[in-house]
Amino acid sequence: MIAGESILSLIPQKPPFVMVDELLFSDDNITKSSFKITADNILVINGEFSEAGLMENMAQTAAAGSGNMARIENRPVANGYIGQVKNFEIYSLPQIGDVLFTEVKMEVQVFDAGIVSGKIWCNEEVVAQCEMKIFINQ
Repeated sequence: MIAGESILSLIPQKPPFVMVDELLFSDDNITKSSFKITADNILVINGEFSEAGLMENMAQTAAAGSGNMARIENRPVANGYIGQVKNFEIYSLPQIGDVLFTEVKMEVQVFDAGIVSGKIWCNEEVVAQCEMKIFINQ
């Protein structure tokens, strides 16, 4: 498990735009993270974590997994960006104080592009899911 300041070494984002607290698990295909929603988060609107926050949480979970693999392989953490979002479904918006558990699965990897599926749970219920095409700058 990687948390706190150490998580910042795995992702290109910096405060106040960090949407993951802990890397819970990571291998070649699956990455799991947790994130506690705080009142001062810039993507909280009227006490709820916004749709953009949910999407960014999934993207940063993918980035943490990629960053962890880079760390293990002793290479620099690369920047990436979302190229496409498909089938983005939101079932509910989490509240301040809620803890999100996010899982991102690598579906396809071709050179510097990957397609991942992501799912976010809050209070043991799925609150959002989507598929993302992510490009990595090498």
